[in-house]
Amino acid sequence: MNIAGIIPLEQKAEYLRTLPAIRERCSRVHDLAKQGKLEYFDYHPEKEADVAAYCIEIMKIKPHGRWRHLDAGVERVLPGIAKWRVEDDSLDSWEVIKRSIDLFIVSVLLDAGAGNQWSYHDKSSGLKFSRSEGLGVASIHMFEHGFFSSHPDQPFRVDAAGLAKITVQRVAEAMQVNDANPMVGLEGRTSLLTGLSNALKASPIFFGEEGRPGNMIDFLESESKLDSNGTRVVPLSAIWYTLIEGLNPIWPSRIQLAGKSLGDVWPCTVLSTPSQSEGDNLVAFHKLTSWLTYSIVEVLQKVAKWKIDGLEDLTGLPEYRNGGLLVDLGVLTLKSGLLPIDPKSGLPKVPPSHPAIVEWRALTVIELDRIANTIRTKLGLTAEQLTLAQVLEGATWKGGREIAKQKRPETNGPPIEIESDGTVF
Repeated sequence: MNIAGIIPLEQKAEYLRTLPAIRERCSRVHDLAKQGKLEYFDYHPEKEADVAAYCIEIMKIKPHGRWRHLDAGVERVLPGIAKWRVEDDSLDSWEVIKRSIDLFIVSVLLDAGAGNQWSYHDKSSGLKFSRSEGLGVASIHMFEHGFFSSHPDQPFRVDAAGLAKITVQRVAEAMQVNDANPMVGLEGRTSLLTGLSNALKASPIFFGEEGRPGNMIDFLESESKLDSNGTRVVPLSAIWYTLIEGLNPIWPSRIQLAGKSLGDVWPCTVLSTPSQSEGDNLVAFHKLTSWLTYSIVEVLQKVAKWKIDGLEDLTGLPEYRNGGLLVDLGVLTLKSGLLPIDPKSGLPKVPPSHPAIVEWRALTVIELDRIANTIRTKLGLTAEQLTLAQVLEGATWKGGREIAKQKRPETNGPPIEIESDGTVF
């Protein structure tokens, strides 16, 4: 029996904002795929072995997180922390953690797809980056120059007052956007940052009276405990709760249930039935919140030296690199004639709200679990030895990018184009 289907709407709304809801709702769509009952995709499980084999060939074992993008080309995060300590010998470890969380929060919120034409020139290294790496490098330079801070003498921080001063023009200038270097979703990206200002001020329990993302470490400490070795252990659920609740106001209000804005949750047409209860056709993804969680987990592990309990609840990210890998290697095939074709690229192109994208994302979440298990079996490794975060970073996300380069070298884009506004992907 599906408990989520009989509880009151208020509780159902809360359930749809939890991590377990992502796998549970996506599993419903995947079960229909196995029965050949999807509207837009056909499912070919025999091709999963091909995806696993492709991924094994290109794997590099590092965890999935924003850290990789901030260190694109050259290391920046740890050298930056070392520089803070040199410049201020009174800097304590707690402030280092807060600064690191500040940086990663804004960097992830800037990480939605930038499009095929935009790039960022890193003057310090002389290198040019596009997509996630370009956004990551741009964001760390913005952080270093006090772009998000209201304190001129304290540039290495993010606070509500500093975020409130951000404009589309300032973001465009900082990210080198112009007519010759256009960025998709610039307004939506800016809106997330200014919305973050309001969210920080609205939740002092998480972010303190000054409205600073890094202050969440104080709340997380109150939710943690010391193990027998004296290492602090915090439950993943506390990190998730902080992000899903504290940052909820920043997401566009698309779907509401019992008056609660659900964020990255969408109706799925194949789950709709005449007798269903309200909300039973909704599928939870929470991609950017999950991406934030993966990234903050790595900060807590590497900078704070904490342990995280419950990491197995994290899911794969339902975005176009992971999903594109499944389409490009034939696990999922789009049924012909159902989606509009972009005349310029010759590829299907629809907004993220389209039911085909909802199907695609739901299937991606479950397939990432299946592909990870296949890779572990082939390599003789356990889930502890090869985590889902490592599979995402070194195999599926990287694999989606590599196969896109091979199949669409002119754009390196996904096999299904999404009209991004900078707030979902």
